[in-house]
Amino acid sequence: MTSEHSLKSSIQIAARITEAILAKQLAPGTRLGEQQLADLFGVSRTLIREALMRLATRGIVMVSARRGWFVIEPTASEAREAFEARRVIELGLLRHARPLSKDAIAQLRDHITREQAAIAGDDVGARSYLLGDFHVCLCECLGNNLLSETLRDLTARTTLTAMLRQSSSQAVDSCEDHVHIVAALESGDIDEAERLMLDHLHVVESTLYDVIPNDPLNALRTALTPVSAAKKSKSTASTGKHASVAPSATRKPVANKTTARVKTSRAATAASISSSLSHVSSYSTGKEMKK
Repeated sequence: MTSEHSLKSSIQIAARITEAILAKQLAPGTRLGEQQLADLFGVSRTLIREALMRLATRGIVMVSARRGWFVIEPTASEAREAFEARRVIELGLLRHARPLSKDAIAQLRDHITREQAAIAGDDVGARSYLLGDFHVCLCECLGNNLLSETLRDLTARTTLTAMLRQSSSQAVDSCEDHVHIVAALESGDIDEAERLMLDHLHVVESTLYDVIPNDPLNALRTALTPVSAAKKSKSTASTGKHASVAPSATRKPVANKTTARVKTSRAATAASISSSLSHVSSYSTGKEMKK
């Protein structure tokens, strides 16, 4: 267990999970096992439960009494609501904004530089995180830290909807929009910055509804689809050809296969969560978490 994973605050743990979602490292529907997270962060399950309850209150995870905690899977309707809320917050902040200081403009330009580096380096996680975090950074630069946390949660929800749907060219376009918004703010043209932000959010939102609607029967439908082996057996049977069957004496015992599969599945899930949570700190906003 590294010191990086030995976080002791439920707030910090919740923030790390949110960052992993913004970086598209945790997909919609990912199961978040309490014991697995407790092992990863080096804390008690009670603290993990507190962190997950924070995220549930913010609408980022959900809990099932029998199945545990999961990252939410927003519907198209929920995505539209999240974007509507983002428009209200971001356009409202710009409409009433005061001219930004040189330090604030420098901070935004530095953020865009990191966006461009992530896009050039083809780092999908960094690209996704930074493009979404630009809006949170802008909110902070406009002087409203309270709304910035709300905006971060809304951005996480829209990111989950757009998971793996944004192409590199769309990322370049988004970054270019950010450049123009900051340029308008630097020149003091708040009205133009608001117009550009409205257009930007509209374009980003329009890409979300290409997502294939969630089919609750998909897993069962796939499982019940006739497999090629079965089709082949029927074909050979119709021609009088029968596949040979190995004598029962040569069959190997399978008593422990189920247990082995369960252990393997749990280990794979833990490894996946560990990998997801360990890739986000290098491109976060630079605000180091207290260990």
